[in-house]
Amino acid sequence: MTGVPQEAAGALPQDAAGVVPQDAAARREQLKEVFERARVCERCPLSQTRTKVVFGAGNADAELMFVGEAPGANEDLQGLPFVGAAGKLLDQLLGEIGMARRDVFIANVLKCRPPGNRDPEPEEISACQEYLFAQLELIQPTMVCTLGNFATKLLRGKPTGISKLHGQAEVVTVGPRSVRLFPLYHPAAALYTRSTLDLLRADFARIPAVLALGAPEQRSAMVPAPPGSAQTSPPGGDTATAAATDAQPAGAPPAGRAPDDDQQQLGLF
Repeated sequence: MTGVPQEAAGALPQDAAGVVPQDAAARREQLKEVFERARVCERCPLSQTRTKVVFGAGNADAELMFVGEAPGANEDLQGLPFVGAAGKLLDQLLGEIGMARRDVFIANVLKCRPPGNRDPEPEEISACQEYLFAQLELIQPTMVCTLGNFATKLLRGKPTGISKLHGQAEVVTVGPRSVRLFPLYHPAAALYTRSTLDLLRADFARIPAVLALGAPEQRSAMVPAPPGSAQTSPPGGDTATAAATDAQPAGAPPAGRAPDDDQQQLGLF
């Protein structure tokens, strides 16, 4: 099960022995280190036009992670993801399944806003993907919900659109980690079309059942995949072994945490 190319995976913060720590507190501190690198990043031209880096926000030990495309105007100003109308809808849908924003982690493929909210360019994705891979490795989510067409195609490494994939879980290796990928329509699209909102709400209702499957088996040695390629289990036909964890009981949302005052932009809970 290989997914998005993993060239950046080796840049993850590691301890002296070269191992990403399993202790939640240590991973949280390393996530802050990655954030500090991202906030001064100048790897692509977006660094010249952004107001703030939008690294991501939420529970640093979440079982459920959402990945959108890129920050918009409101996010660029505040430095936090999904803070506009689409974010309010996301909060509402989380509440309908008994969860809140502080129970999950929300990020984007790109950490800086593309001018005019245009689609991300390949070189921007290549420059930025290390940060998403680091988030996946350090947060260690069981499940990743891609929001919209762009994030879904990118993380699967295949061109199939969201209309054919939404609400279908599969195991995909993204960077360094295998996750249960669950494509969803983007909340922004559901703001204006009732039929899309109904589909999005129905897909959200399935999230607890997918979480209850537990974490997919992690491979000890990662083999880089060619750019643009992916191997996934068939949608709806996951046969991966559920790994035992010492986190939350299967399907239960992770406990919230008090935010760090010195990490307001990062928004960790």
